[in-house]
Amino acid sequence: MYRGSKGYPGAGGFMGNESMEEDNSQMEGELKGKINALKSISINIGVEVREQNRLLNEMDDGFDNTASIFNNTIGKLVKLAKNRPHMYIYYLLLFSAFVFIILWFYIR
Repeated sequence: MYRGSKGYPGAGGFMGNESMEEDNSQMEGELKGKINALKSISINIGVEVREQNRLLNEMDDGFDNTASIFNNTIGKLVKLAKNRPHMYIYYLLLFSAFVFIILWFYIR
């Protein structure tokens, strides 16, 4: 928009160009600073994403292990119930009585 001395009344064309170059270099420095900040933020986001993925993989492995243990336990309970159909009721009653006695002593 500035051409020659139009933007600066009474100034020569050389001074107007020099001022525009100073403004451009100042804006260039600001832009470089913003680009560096954006680059730093993107690197930090990448690091955080990798860390979260690692934690999710660990959690997935833990859930898989827990599921296999749970399935094995359920399988054993089903096998026990099929082999001794009436014995698991006695085991359940014995366990309930044990828990009741422990709670009774604790509350008393």
